[in-house]
Order: sequence, then structure tokens, then C-alpha cells
Amino acid sequence: MSPETAPRVGYVLKVHPRFSETFVLTELLAHQVRGLHVHVFSLRAPCEGRFHEALARLRTPVTYLTSSWSRTEEFWDALRAARDRLPGLAAHAGELLDVDHRDAAQAVELALAVRASGITHLHAHFASVATTVARLAARLAGVTYSFTAHAKDVFHEEVVDAELRAKLADAADVVTVSDFNVAHLRRRFGPAAARVRRVYNGLDLPAFPWTPPTDRPPVVAAVGRLVEKKGFADLLHAVARLQDTGRDLSVVLVGTGQLAGELAALVRRLGLEGAVTMPGALTQDEVRRVVGGAAVLAAPCVVGADGNRDGLPTVVLEAMALGTPVVATPVTGIPEVVEHGRTGLLVPERDPAALAGALARLLDDAALRTRLATAARARVETDFDAAVQAARVAEGFAPATRPRPAVLEVAG
Repeated sequence: MSPETAPRVGYVLKVHPRFSETFVLTELLAHQVRGLHVHVFSLRAPCEGRFHEALARLRTPVTYLTSSWSRTEEFWDALRAARDRLPGLAAHAGELLDVDHRDAAQAVELALAVRASGITHLHAHFASVATTVARLAARLAGVTYSFTAHAKDVFHEEVVDAELRAKLADAADVVTVSDFNVAHLRRRFGPAAARVRRVYNGLDLPAFPWTPPTDRPPVVAAVGRLVEKKGFADLLHAVARLQDTGRDLSVVLVGTGQLAGELAALVRRLGLEGAVTMPGALTQDEVRRVVGGAAVLAAPCVVGADGNRDGLPTVVLEAMALGTPVVATPVTGIPEVVEHGRTGLLVPERDPAALAGALARLLDDAALRTRLATAARARVETDFDAAVQAARVAEGFAPATRPRPAVLEVAG
């Protein structure tokens, strides 16, 4: 592809950077290595206060769109000023009126930035608000858009089918993170989802060196937001069962979330204060050390009462890359990578007894740990290399087909 036709891509994210979305950062870094022109547009400012070390390597420009308008007149003036600069404004005014006023305002602001900076394509992560804004902005600016669908934006009870169907139908490209998701979308949305492609999230594999788990101490690592879909309460009940048999093990439960207090109380109620450590959120390097030093990674994911569930947890892939055998549940895309008895162990969701049995089996059998971990590393090398996966995502970015406008400075 010549420099004249190479796409200039705007990534639309609800929040950038977001601590739990390491897969987005990995993808952006992979695009950077390939020389793809990317500009990030964030709908909200970050508020977590901690950032992964790898973020320092990202040179992609970032623009934070206006998330609140102090006066109605300001937005009205902006809309009036956009009238002559956005070719699709009049034709799509009705669609602007159908969405939340903040989404509409950000779509107009984003469309103006697209025109000013010569961006040829917009790509959003998550089919919810980021895609809503990207879709409208693309229509206003006369460019194409695509999005990556993950899990909450697909399975949660608050997903509005009519809205998701429209996005699936008119996006230039849609990718999602597992074959399970592809099948679900096609089953639920029919022809509108016929073109959805599966592209797994990638890992920066050199950053996750494999070491054999043979001689590791009896430590179980668990990493993720402390929310229902992660199933960490089941893990604590499983550990209590193992502790009741006199087994010596410890658990490092990494993450923060709305169930932090409830899980800490459960630790006390089960008498696990001496076995379970909850250090809160850790950086990617810190997580790598915890997972890489553990004998087992537990990912006891469940389908939440609200329908929410994990797509394919990144930490599962990281553990497999690092040589840490995984015990997981067959939720959504997990069985596509954790094959029972070959690349890890699977147990039914919400079954602490089965989870305890699988953990004990791995803690007791060093040869099994090493066999599973060896096959797991080969599995992630085959299908989860970040460079390859990012290139596959980029296959959906439309090339420039018209002369670019003069590139103007975008406020950041």
C-alpha cells in the first residue's frame, strides 16, 4: 500500500488509558511498530491514577473529546460552525437527535477532528458508546468505521439489540474476540452479523518469557476486576476446602472492583486470612511477576446474573505464555484456548468442589503442570501473537480513496 493510500486511523475509546484494558494498549503498540498512522480519541478522561509501564512506549497522539458542555450555546455554536465542514450533517441530523446529547456532541466534535486531520477510518473498541460515537462521526465526516466487540457490550442485559444490529449492518468491518462470540452474534443478529470476523486479542510474546512450572511454590494466582463474572468467590470456597484438608497453599488475588469488600469479608469468614493476599490493582509488570511465579492460575469465570461474562480473559493468555498452568471454566471463548487435559484444565462454573479438585491435581503433579504449560505456550504462539493479530484487525481499515485535506493541528 502506498503512503498516499495508507489508512490514517482514529481509534475511539471510552477511556484511554484504562488500567484493565491492556489488550488495547498492546494493539496500539503493535500498530506503532508496523508504522500505521493512528490517532486516539478518548470520550472520557482517565481517573484510575495508575498506568502500565508499557504506556510510556506509546507515541500515538491522544485527543480527549469534550465530555461536558457548560452552556447549551457553546454546543449550538459548534454545531452551526460544523454545518459547512461536515458533508453528512444535514443527512444524519435525525440520527444525532436519536442518541444521548453527549454522544451527539462528541460525534460532531470527532467528525470535525477527522476532517481536519485527514483521518480516513475510525475504529472503536467495544460495541457500546465508543462505537455509537464512532459510527455517527464517520457518517458525518464521510469516512468508514469498524469496531471490535468484546463481551459486556455483547452479552449484558442492557445491550439494545436494535442498536447493535444497526452497527453490525453498516460498519465496514466488525471483529470480535472469540469463535463463541462470532457464533452468538450470527445466531442473534442473522444477516447483519454475517461479516463478523474472529480476531483474538494478541500478546507481546517476547514480554512473556516461558519458564517451566516444575519447582514453583504452591501459590495460586488469580487476576481480574473484582466483579461477579470473574467467579472469585468460588475460588475462595475452593481454597477453604483445600485448607480444611490440611493442604499448605496460598492465593494472590489481584484486582479491584465493586466486590472487593465482599470478597475480603468472605476471606475472613472462611478463615483464609493466612492463605489469601489481596494486593489490589497491579501494573502489568507486577502481574507478570505474580503469575509467572505461581504454580497455577485460576480463572473461575461465570455468567453473571445480568448476563455479563468474560470474552477471553487476557490474563489466561498471559499465564499460558509464562508457563503457568491454568484452571478455568468453559465460559464463552475460554475453551478455544484452554483445552481440557491438553493446554489446561476446565471445570464447570460455580462448582467450588470441582475447582478445588483441579487445583489440587495441578499442585500435586509437577509433570502434569509442565506438560500442560508446554502445550499452552505453543498454543498462544500459534494464534495470539500481537503483531499478527493487530495486522488482522488492520485488514478492516479502509485505505484512503480520496485526496486528503490539508492536515491541521487537532487540539489534544
